[in-house]
Amino acid sequence: MRNSTRQEAIASRVVVADSPWSRMKGLLGRKSLGQDEALVISDCQSVHMMFMSFPIDVIFINRQKRVVGLCRDLQPFQFSPVFWKSACAIEVPAGTIVRTYTQLGDQIEY
Repeated sequence: MRNSTRQEAIASRVVVADSPWSRMKGLLGRKSLGQDEALVISDCQSVHMMFMSFPIDVIFINRQKRVVGLCRDLQPFQFSPVFWKSACAIEVPAGTIVRTYTQLGDQIEY
């Protein structure tokens, strides 16, 4: 996965959660997310961090894979805002948005 607007790699290992169970489970039960990992949750306009044990960044993209929302350093037991134009959420390690210079309107490829 990469931010093609900024020419920055986001993750080399990407898992897509597109079934009801995988979307509901998300990252629950994990103790961390590797620096090269991303979880893409389909049909997602917001996320929650209930019962999570580590912070994450979340990149929300539309159907054209353009960034329509960003949540930096979302902490356990927090909720993201709702991004109505989002088609999916990309959960990545905290600090990824800053490291990759990702901004609203950027094009994401995966």
